[in-house]
Amino acid sequence: MSTQAGGVPVLILKEGSSRSRGKEAQHTNIMAAKVVAETVKSALGPKGMDKMLVSSFGDVTITSDGRTILDEMDIQHPAAKMMVEVAKTQDNEAGDGTTTAVIISGALLGKAEELISKNVHPTIIIDGYKKASEKALETFKKIAISVDPNFQEYLKKAAMTSMASKLVSEHREYLANLSVKAVLQVAEKEVGKRKADIDDIKVEKKPGKSVRETKLINGIVLDKEVVHSGMPKRVENTKIALLDSALEIEKTEFDAKINIESPEQIDAFLKQEESMLREMVDKITATGAKVVLCQKGLDDMVQHFLSRKGILAIRRIKKSDMEKLSKATGGKIVTNLDDINPTDLGYASLVEERKIGDDKMTFVEGCKNPRAVTILIRGGTERIVDEAERSLHDALCVVRDIVEEPKVLAGGGAPELEVSRTLKKYAETLPGREQLAVKCFAEALEIVPVTLTENAGLDPIDILSELRARHEKGETWAGIEVHSGKVQDMTQVGVYEPLAVKKQIIKSATEAASMILKIDDVIAAGKMKAPPMPPGGPPGGMGGMGGMGPGAGAY
Repeated sequence: MSTQAGGVPVLILKEGSSRSRGKEAQHTNIMAAKVVAETVKSALGPKGMDKMLVSSFGDVTITSDGRTILDEMDIQHPAAKMMVEVAKTQDNEAGDGTTTAVIISGALLGKAEELISKNVHPTIIIDGYKKASEKALETFKKIAISVDPNFQEYLKKAAMTSMASKLVSEHREYLANLSVKAVLQVAEKEVGKRKADIDDIKVEKKPGKSVRETKLINGIVLDKEVVHSGMPKRVENTKIALLDSALEIEKTEFDAKINIESPEQIDAFLKQEESMLREMVDKITATGAKVVLCQKGLDDMVQHFLSRKGILAIRRIKKSDMEKLSKATGGKIVTNLDDINPTDLGYASLVEERKIGDDKMTFVEGCKNPRAVTILIRGGTERIVDEAERSLHDALCVVRDIVEEPKVLAGGGAPELEVSRTLKKYAETLPGREQLAVKCFAEALEIVPVTLTENAGLDPIDILSELRARHEKGETWAGIEVHSGKVQDMTQVGVYEPLAVKKQIIKSATEAASMILKIDDVIAAGKMKAPPMPPGGPPGGMGGMGGMGPGAGAY
């Protein structure tokens, strides 16, 4: 890029850089974002299709989860990457609604492009979108149905709704029950409200059997086996010691030389080591523990002593699992063996090693009031197990959202249409061009029922006209029930979604669309070139491997 100064070209950007400005830049960015939205569009709703994603290593993922699809796609365009961030934010904040958030962002940008072509300035559109999103959030709050989180029916229905569009939808009732039980088990009451942390629910997966064999375990499942063959494989009604210190003699940090002059000294040296290890085991047995779960290593000699005492032990457990074990069994994690006492021990009615598929796993279950639980997912193939895990994550998040904010909306595009109707009326009260932007926002929200209808193979024009008419009559929850292909009251069909999910969709979609609209100049640096080759071929005799320096492959 150069500019003329008195007839002399002045270079400003580095050679190889590219720049696009004004409408051209806006058009390219909007186009890229719309393509991303278009990609996930067909995955929305109970009749949505799945995507098969093959990575550069040949790993296959089959999913209809918006975030997973966008994560696995190797997206290059900077504006398109923003859409991936929308899905990530939605997933991190609410856990569900990733596809919807991306589709609405795309629709907002598509509508904005129509206004830009009519010479409406992007800042006016952004201001209009901001007002519209505030009004939309207000409307959602107004129409939301308050629920009692102890009444499990709504939680279960919301979990079933989140799984209706997934590969495991035929088992959704069974899995929804598990999700509700798991979240309610780990939920804790705080001042005036309840809080649930999804991290307290461990999801362990093993291919084999069918999705119906998925189980909720009131305790923790460890993907580990008992360390010594002489140890019991099953212990009932047991006290459990949770250790964060290694049961082995630590090697010295520096080189130490020991001068040994007679066989007796060797014997004494080994006996001393043995007695230190025996002492460690005695400290544990003195507390009455029958199970030892250790985060670090266990010496062979310690394993032998423990097995002699009939104690079951497992080593090298992950730190996160140790924390969950502490929450489940009620035991404290002991970091210094000298301080261990009987009050630090946890309790479980059963600790048992079982063979699941080809692997051995240890179950710590039957805890009295576990604050952490495990869901063990089974399924016909590895792909199904992976997708079941993603679906369960969505379901657990949805239940958590309602437990934390006990308000729901009906699904099937009903809340979007109700908000769209309110926004169209609100637009008429606004002066100037902002009302055009608010109208566009209202129309963009209609993309949700339209996409649901298209994915079900129905006629969107007829359905949308009927939906609009019904909402005008005051039927707030009229939505599209895709299985019957009819417009009906979604509360009667039992399709519910958390208010928290819908609020986050509006927030992240509006912000992403506004950010992309604000860009009017894209300046891209030139690609890196490989360094020039030294004369006489590559150094060090690496013939045929030239150009492997920094930046190689970045053409």
